[in-house]
Amino acid sequence: MSELRFDGRVAIVTGAGRGIGRGHALLLAQKGARVVVADYGVDPAGGGTSSLPADQVVQEIKDAGGEAVACCASVAEERSAASIVETAVDTFGRLDIVVNNAGIHDPADFEELSLDQFRAMLDVHFYGALYVIRAAWPHFRSAGYGRIVNTVSEAMLGGVSGLTSYASAKGAVYGLTRNLATEGLARGIRVNAVAPRAYTRLSADHCDSLSNLYGLPPEKIEQVNASMPPELCAPAVAYLAHEQCQLNGEVLQVGMGGVARMAFVATKGLREGSLTAESIAANIDRVLDLDSASVPSTDDIFSAAPSK
Repeated sequence: MSELRFDGRVAIVTGAGRGIGRGHALLLAQKGARVVVADYGVDPAGGGTSSLPADQVVQEIKDAGGEAVACCASVAEERSAASIVETAVDTFGRLDIVVNNAGIHDPADFEELSLDQFRAMLDVHFYGALYVIRAAWPHFRSAGYGRIVNTVSEAMLGGVSGLTSYASAKGAVYGLTRNLATEGLARGIRVNAVAPRAYTRLSADHCDSLSNLYGLPPEKIEQVNASMPPELCAPAVAYLAHEQCQLNGEVLQVGMGGVARMAFVATKGLREGSLTAESIAANIDRVLDLDSASVPSTDDIFSAAPSK
């Protein structure tokens, strides 16, 4: 198969100054895209700001012969997020791809988390993605083309101790991804997501706490962390961002040298006209049986409705 190239395309990658986002930006640029490296330069919990991370990645891209521009802007503020899109259009004259990767991490047990911490997660992960997409959407509609790749997490489906606020915000991004995919398709816009497995500065503290929680020896944690370099997540993003990709509304679990589909599924379940709590209890194994499970769609609602 020929190389998937992005010559002539313009991409925004948020949170591109370090870690996973840096890998996305470098690979897209290597494949010919002109890249807006957007990063506010905050610490893992969202404090402070610096233009240095974005500037350094831009220099890496230019040193390798690519084209890029830095944008030090917060995705959590609507006007600031819109300025990222403006940077792409003003600098390169167009916009084709948005990769929403910016994120923060502030793990704690549920009872220790304040409501402000929950809001901060939503502000960066959910509203951060929403603000950038809303600013980019008119450009995509006008062009009749666009690729959006959001970032979610395995924690939103699997559940991880200490990540309630983070996983809840990522769950909101998943809902945004699935529903925007239905609206964008007729306009040539495809919306997908990745759930990365990577060892970064955001995950470091939580890895240490999980080590203590499960009693894993430090050498085992080090072995796992070494198997998750962030740049291994970039190929899946490049695929989802490419014009040849026909997926829509999907989530790819990526990292550690692998890629897999992640999805909510609905079992065949139990259907009876006089459903009761007791009949559910008596048939709960049937309700939970994953044989013949499928990814649900709105079509299922109409096919499941009883005929009159």
